[in-house]
Amino acid sequence: MNNFLAESLFEIETAGLHRKLRTVSGTQGRKIAIDVDGRGSVEVLNFCSNNYLGLADDPRLKEAAIEAIKKEGFGSGASRLVCGNMTSHIKLEEKLAHFKGAERCLLFSTGYMANVGIISSLFDREDVIFSDRLNHASIIDGILLSQAKLRRYPHNDMAALEDMLKDTDGFKKKVIITDSVFSMDGDIALLDKIVDLARRYDCWVMVDEAHALGVLGKNGKGAVEHFGLEGQIDIQMGTLSKAAGSFGAYCAGSSKLIDYLINRARSFIYTTGLPPNVAAASVKAIEIIESEPKRHEQLWENTNFLKAGLKNLGFDTLQSRTPIIPIVVREPAVAVEFSRKLFEAGIFVSAIRPPTVPVNTARLRVTVMATHQSQDLQFALTQFERIGRELCLI
Repeated sequence: MNNFLAESLFEIETAGLHRKLRTVSGTQGRKIAIDVDGRGSVEVLNFCSNNYLGLADDPRLKEAAIEAIKKEGFGSGASRLVCGNMTSHIKLEEKLAHFKGAERCLLFSTGYMANVGIISSLFDREDVIFSDRLNHASIIDGILLSQAKLRRYPHNDMAALEDMLKDTDGFKKKVIITDSVFSMDGDIALLDKIVDLARRYDCWVMVDEAHALGVLGKNGKGAVEHFGLEGQIDIQMGTLSKAAGSFGAYCAGSSKLIDYLINRARSFIYTTGLPPNVAAASVKAIEIIESEPKRHEQLWENTNFLKAGLKNLGFDTLQSRTPIIPIVVREPAVAVEFSRKLFEAGIFVSAIRPPTVPVNTARLRVTVMATHQSQDLQFALTQFERIGRELCLI
């Protein structure tokens, strides 16, 4: 076994794709302290977090978690169908159902578990699933577990999707599944067009709102609100670990859908319920998103400023329309070197390489937060320009 592992690791290293964990000391915010090779920690500006609204270290989430611990303890003790269904779980599901405009909601422990559980329980080998080629790995794995026929359409290509939809004879159920915000490119699914096609070809629609909750829509309710499609999406999945600054995931939809998942989704049935304090913190996060629109507005002000600056410098930011701003540099070694130089300058941005992104599209994945200050953004642009010129990227 060791020989196999050593050879595989050598191949990964040779291809410039080897990854290592970095340790953050303290809280997640616009600035974070990162341990450096056991020589202590270095404070850097954080431009690679999914903490879009800056809620991960908000004291109100901490207080909500502490109060829940006092009332409900820490662990849930069992799966929710046994005896682990806690008061905070119910409060969060009710809050999310109202927020997403759905009849009911069901919590999952992670986004990965939600996608795998939803898809593999609803679809089987008699069904066909149409999936955007850039969908998250958890969606693909859920489809593979379901054993449904997988048809992947080119990214956001509605003409290609319609051609595939025309040839669906013999399948029992049909569904189009898409991310709403694509996590590595930062662009948005053409959800209005997808819903139109689904109506015409008698398909269900499932949307993964992981990077859209708190980000898209007038009130931060996601791409469904952004496109005015409330009540027209069969399955809404999302996570609480990004803009909500907490942890866990959910599925929102009809009462019958939620009842079905409770009885059939293996990743819900056979796992311990979320710690109730985590659910309580998420309730508080949704309350803040609802009551503090200025936070959402600031996120977009920061996003538009930084994106415009990077594009004006000549960087390739693809078709990003969200706080996720890719800087495509193509070669993995260049992405790693760019990231290293930024870190030395006091900016933390991770290098993203295959297989996370397609070959020849290695990049820096820059993400913006509502809590970034104007001087943070200007400093970042100065360093991106300096290092970009050093590496002959602009």
